[in-house]
Amino acid sequence: MTLAEQPGVTATPADPARTGPALATPVGPAKPARERTGGRLTRLRSTDPEAFAKPQGREEDWRFTPLRRLRGLLDGPPADAKLDVTVSGPAGAAVGAGVTVEQVDGSDPRVGSVLTPADRVSAFTRARADGALVVTVASGVALDEPIVVRIAGEGGTAYHQLVVDIRPFASATVVLDHVGTATVAGNVELRVGDSGSLTFVSLQDWAPDAVHVAAQAVSVGRDARFRSFTVTLGGDLVRLSPTVTYAGPGGEAELYGMFFTDAGQHQEHRLLVEHGERSCRSRVTYKGALHGDGAHSVWIGDVVIGPVAIGTDTYESNRNLLLTDGARADSVPNLEITTGEVAGAGHASATGRFDDEALFYLMARGIPADEARRLVVRGFFAEIVDRINVPDLAERIMVAVDAELDAAEGARVGARSPVASA
Repeated sequence: MTLAEQPGVTATPADPARTGPALATPVGPAKPARERTGGRLTRLRSTDPEAFAKPQGREEDWRFTPLRRLRGLLDGPPADAKLDVTVSGPAGAAVGAGVTVEQVDGSDPRVGSVLTPADRVSAFTRARADGALVVTVASGVALDEPIVVRIAGEGGTAYHQLVVDIRPFASATVVLDHVGTATVAGNVELRVGDSGSLTFVSLQDWAPDAVHVAAQAVSVGRDARFRSFTVTLGGDLVRLSPTVTYAGPGGEAELYGMFFTDAGQHQEHRLLVEHGERSCRSRVTYKGALHGDGAHSVWIGDVVIGPVAIGTDTYESNRNLLLTDGARADSVPNLEITTGEVAGAGHASATGRFDDEALFYLMARGIPADEARRLVVRGFFAEIVDRINVPDLAERIMVAVDAELDAAEGARVGARSPVASA
């Protein structure tokens, strides 16, 4: 389905007059630049894939990732599949007034205005993608219902770029829903204008054999608010790299995430929050549950407070719940502070098994063991799901969690049955 054929979507060519001065960045040849983000965190950024050495698995940014399972994305294979991309409001309704959806080519100044690739896959995505989908919410427009961008994979290798531009004083919720199967490399750019507000939900509900590697970048304007919810449930390998920067003082960013990692799955979330403006705030809360042999999750949380970021208030945490033996969770929080005048800064990380006291408490009141485990896990994720202000989506996520728990319980019972042991 082409963009113009989608219900409720107006596809128009790029209009330079609508990009605004903040987005009209000059386009020139790719020039690698090593940007200093802190005392230790130094990142190479370039649109040229060959500016990045091909990882061998020993590099800090790649040491947790099973490179052989990336299906050649490090070499930038040509796209041989087309993703089915649809944009709509809830239940397929038309996108409301004040919202423009455009398919633009790669020369459009909005493409790359927020995200400059920091790894080889992201650079190949910029080079291989057929332009980008740009969603713009006009200044002062407040949307009551979410905009849903649905990406359905149908096999093969594909590249995709999405740009969301929330103009000053506008507010919106955007849901990016991934389903089906494919090998997908993606770039997502989010701009929240001054005093604007964006809630962004990224749902990875892939089929079990999908591979998804994506870079996500957000620029938070002066006195703007950004909230994100990253929910990873499916896929053989999923690696997401969200980055937050501030374009003015007074910005707020809240990043929530949850993942359920099955046997053999690799789910990796690598976050970077760069505080380079005064009086900005960030909160990061990720929770994961793992079950099955070979289930592997990776959470990297980097927060950098620059020398001029006076009055920064930041905190990040990651909690992991191991439901069975054979599962592994790697959690690495990092915090760099280069100014002595901060309002608050800290981080926490914990990985553990079921709370035996909580299970005993529930079972002592007549609740069966399997139902008690379900209640504990649902309660564990409730802090994240209850904050998602999209009821249908929150219900869908909890149904998926219940299905994961049913599968985990079935595997646990089968492992201890006489037939399984024979």
